[in-house]
Amino acid sequence: MPLDRATETYLRHVAIERGLSQHTLSAYRRDLAVFTSWLATASVVESDGADRAGGASAIDDVGRLARADVSEFVTYLATKPDGPLAPRSIARMLSSVRSFTAFAAGEGWLPLDPGTAVRPPKAPMRLPKAISVEDMERLLGAVSTDVSADGVSGVDDPVRLRDKALLELLYATGARISEAVGLSVDDVTTLSDDSAPDADGLAVVKVTGKGNKQRVVPLGSFARAAIDAYLVRARPVFAARGASTPALFLGARGARLSRQSAWLVIQSAAGAAGLEAHVSPHTFRHSFATHLLEGGADVRVVQELLGHASVATTQIYTMVTADMLRDVYQTAHPRARR
Repeated sequence: MPLDRATETYLRHVAIERGLSQHTLSAYRRDLAVFTSWLATASVVESDGADRAGGASAIDDVGRLARADVSEFVTYLATKPDGPLAPRSIARMLSSVRSFTAFAAGEGWLPLDPGTAVRPPKAPMRLPKAISVEDMERLLGAVSTDVSADGVSGVDDPVRLRDKALLELLYATGARISEAVGLSVDDVTTLSDDSAPDADGLAVVKVTGKGNKQRVVPLGSFARAAIDAYLVRARPVFAARGASTPALFLGARGARLSRQSAWLVIQSAAGAAGLEAHVSPHTFRHSFATHLLEGGADVRVVQELLGHASVATTQIYTMVTADMLRDVYQTAHPRARR
């Protein structure tokens, strides 16, 4: 099968069968475009020592892909003359290619999967960056709904009410920014379960994460109060400016709030709070997990709340809290200092 047709067939498959988001699908498409463009110009040495000629005819059929192609592609990414990619970027791109070759082998276009044995370069471990509870309180308090800068009551300011609700929800749930702006009004609800009377009346939000998987995350009282105020006093103002939409968070023209606009809300609040640390949408997610673990939450509970498929992904946050405990001990204990 022609390579370009094979990639399009694969992308349609993952979009339908795996329910990938448009953002993830676009990333897969970009990664495979880089791979196929490289295949058209690369000169690859086969396992038998023969040189595969470069040029547009080098590989134009998926059935000609070999392990050497995938491994040499990784080498190319790590040594690009116009700037080598970082190990994490290489790993992400290789993941896209391996997913494609596995699909091609499964469809019978390849006798064996050439990507199976190819491993990405080892990336250095980067611990997630969270801010302290005190800094988070300052950030959330920076969007006041009391009195705005121009003297207008914040209670009547729809933008401030929306921004406050968004920030409180991000910290209360640990949701990714794409998950937060993707919420609908009906996703915020109250549990009513006769089999669990302690949970009756608990405010929750139904978050749809990667792979279209849904999880239910409790909403604290501060987040619920901010969302209620936004729904009553602000959302109708935004909704009147555009077409009807079930989206929870709306922009100035009444459409669903974009990720870019939500990012600007966070940057504005961080600036108003005077925080020196860089604050991104993921800072809320990292802080949510770190503060829960510091408070004694079980790592598997945090895993469920974050929507991680593997607990190993969540355990990196335990290293953050362990580092903090070690630093506190070495600073405070009289016999820890040398």
